[in-house]
Amino acid sequence: MKQLLLVQPGATEYDQQGRIQGTLDIPLSEDGRLQVEQMADELRPLNPHSLYTASGQAARQTGALLSETLELKARPLEKLKNVDQGLWQGMCIDDVKAKQPKVFKQWLEHPETVCPPEGETISAAKQRVTEVLQKLRKKQKPDSMLLLVVPEPIASVVRQVLCDRELGDLWHAYGTTARWELFDWELPALEAVKS
Repeated sequence: MKQLLLVQPGATEYDQQGRIQGTLDIPLSEDGRLQVEQMADELRPLNPHSLYTASGQAARQTGALLSETLELKARPLEKLKNVDQGLWQGMCIDDVKAKQPKVFKQWLEHPETVCPPEGETISAAKQRVTEVLQKLRKKQKPDSMLLLVVPEPIASVVRQVLCDRELGDLWHAYGTTARWELFDWELPALEAVKS
């Protein structure tokens, strides 16, 4: 059975401050590096076969640290860049809530219906993610595990594509770092997303 190990990068200063990163290229903080080193020890027994990362600096740094422990080459994928949050990038989540309460509430309840000013829609991000996952799934050998390092909220989009489930509260997902989930991924779930 093919498996996908979804890993979120370690913390950045923006994560620790409650700021929206989007596509801003923020490096891991010292705490983030320590989180990844600890996570690498947890992942070693799972023995993944390949390692891909989002294109952002924190994801690439997480991939590089994991590649040392897991003895895998980390390959960045531009199409897995984070969701572009436009003018919200760099703002604290609480500031968006205070300045744009209606949009904030809509993002909480139905994120797929909101496009941050000068940003990207979730449906556009979902299309990118679906294309990448379909290609990776086809390239993956049977009975192997692929490790994918992506930050929030693009990690929530990956989960939605893999499991065909609701996105949930994307604001709540912000700030979750250095965690991992294992999925058995079957092609029919990915094919269903295309239609």
